[in-house]
Amino acid sequence: MTPGNEDHYTSLVQLLLPSEIIAYFDIVNVKVVFNEVHVHLDEKSIKPEGYELVKLLSKGFHPPAIIQDFPLRDKPMFLHVRRRRWLSESTGKTVERDWDSVAKGTRLTKEFATFLKGIFG
Repeated sequence: MTPGNEDHYTSLVQLLLPSEIIAYFDIVNVKVVFNEVHVHLDEKSIKPEGYELVKLLSKGFHPPAIIQDFPLRDKPMFLHVRRRRWLSESTGKTVERDWDSVAKGTRLTKEFATFLKGIFG
């Protein structure tokens, strides 16, 4: 991969992924390594439902989950997904988005439901 192509790859991947993934995750890196496409996604810093008025401190991310997605021109594509976690300042408890409630409370495309299933089994 030549320098400067990273932005082009990111733009292309945005077109390929379901819009729900783009709504909840940032594409932080796209690499083509040995004919494999690796897309690194970080959950956006959007407070989980029910915690909008709670003071949360960012505590980074869970270890990445790696999901094999549909091939891209016969090249395997892997999504490296990092879910965000916060600390509630008032309770001291760790807080994270409840993806089960997101799935139940919204209309999801089959691709996004499959994506969530890949993360949580």
